[in-house]
Parts: sequence; structure tokens; C-alpha cells
Amino acid sequence: MNESVRIVNTILYCRQWQETVVFYRDVLGFPVTFKNDWFVEFKVNAHARVSVANDQRATIKSSGGQGLTLAIQVDNADEVWQLLQPRGVNTGKVKNHPWGGRSFFLYDPEGNRLEVWSA
Repeated sequence: MNESVRIVNTILYCRQWQETVVFYRDVLGFPVTFKNDWFVEFKVNAHARVSVANDQRATIKSSGGQGLTLAIQVDNADEVWQLLQPRGVNTGKVKNHPWGGRSFFLYDPEGNRLEVWSA
């Protein structure tokens, strides 16, 4: 199957739908590739998407941010951390890991954890 996969899309079902849409669009700056009145898809890169669905309109309900981490590898975690600070994002500190990477955590309005890391 992996040879035929073109794009991977993670769908987040949200009670705080409007706030979560604003977070991914305006705070993180992910471009919108599709939207309607209850579902918005964002382009992370050429092969990855994150979508935000209003759980009041969807058949699946929000998990309230439990049991999910979106891990996003970037070129430089420190630079991304610096970019997010003036936008008012509550991030943890950038930390070193024994495997040589650097990362920090933040949460979207729905409570989903995001890890931003670089090697």
C-alpha cells in the first residue's frame, strides 16, 4: 500500500471548532485547501494534511485532546519556537533529547498536543 499513498490527512474532531480552525490557519499559518461550514482541511506540506471537523456536525465526536500527539518535524525547532512567541502561543521550552533532537510541545484550543521537533 505505501507505494500508492499520495497524501496523509489527520482529521481532528473538535468541540472548539472555530477556535481550532483559527489556530491552524492564523497561528500556525497552514494554508486552507478545502473548507465548508463544518470541515476545514489544511496543507502541512506536499504529502500531509490536517483537517478540523466540527464534532456537532460529524458522526465522530471529539476526544478532548486525549491520546493524540501531532509530531511535526521541522528544520529547526528553535526557530519555529521563536516564530510562535510573538503570536501568543503557549509553548513549552525547547529541550534536548538523548537521541540528539530538540523539541517543544504546545496545545491547540481543543487540547490536542503538538510536538515540534528537529534532529
